[in-house]
Amino acid sequence: MTTRRTLVAAALSGLAFLGLAGAAQAQQGEPLRVATDATFPPMEFVENGKRTGFDVELVEAVGKALGRKIEWIDIDFKGLVPGLVSKRFDMAVSGIYITDERKKVVDFTVPYYAGGLVVMVKDGNTAIKAPADINGKKVSVQVGTKSVAFTKEKFPQVQLLEVEKNQEMFNLVDIGRADAAVTGKPAAYQYVRTRGGLKVLPEQLTTEEYGMAIRKDTPELTKAVNGAIEKLKADGTYAQIVSKWFKQ
Repeated sequence: MTTRRTLVAAALSGLAFLGLAGAAQAQQGEPLRVATDATFPPMEFVENGKRTGFDVELVEAVGKALGRKIEWIDIDFKGLVPGLVSKRFDMAVSGIYITDERKKVVDFTVPYYAGGLVVMVKDGNTAIKAPADINGKKVSVQVGTKSVAFTKEKFPQVQLLEVEKNQEMFNLVDIGRADAAVTGKPAAYQYVRTRGGLKVLPEQLTTEEYGMAIRKDTPELTKAVNGAIEKLKADGTYAQIVSKWFKQ
């Protein structure tokens, strides 16, 4: 026999479900605010006045799969995680490595691309043939990236030259003010392909994975973006984007 308490509980459960469904539908139409530092080709950069790159196309595809327009927010790399924690935006995508330290304050999606750190030197440089050779040399790195702490720890005799932008880091090597640069593999190969003058050492320093950073207070968004990435991989969209930006 159905009691009044059971009927009330059922009614409340139904109302809760409708409320959640309504909230999900409302969120679906809202723009997804995504922060990036568009100075890291081929992941994200500005070309002919337009933001473009692997991350940009992938995020736009994720937004389309979710039925949400992407609202881009440009910010320096070092401000991405703090800005996310302070709820200035919903997601940060900018060639961000998934690390235990970052996972303490933000959530990450499933890894969407495997990169890692490499050493770049001027083409023709014979003094630096392997990563160990950078010890005692001047090495440029981008402030706020993992290359700073990694290089300090693994190569303690290095003289670090920390710069704000990725391009500044390459320029220091190109003009001879730095003997080498430590940076992410995608950006290194992009520079070599498009500019020349520098080369990437064949021995890679690390192999690490990129993730889309999302606030810890929005687990439903992390789940939704993971689902969108899975969908893009299943329908071939992801493979097309990878092929476009990372041709060997």
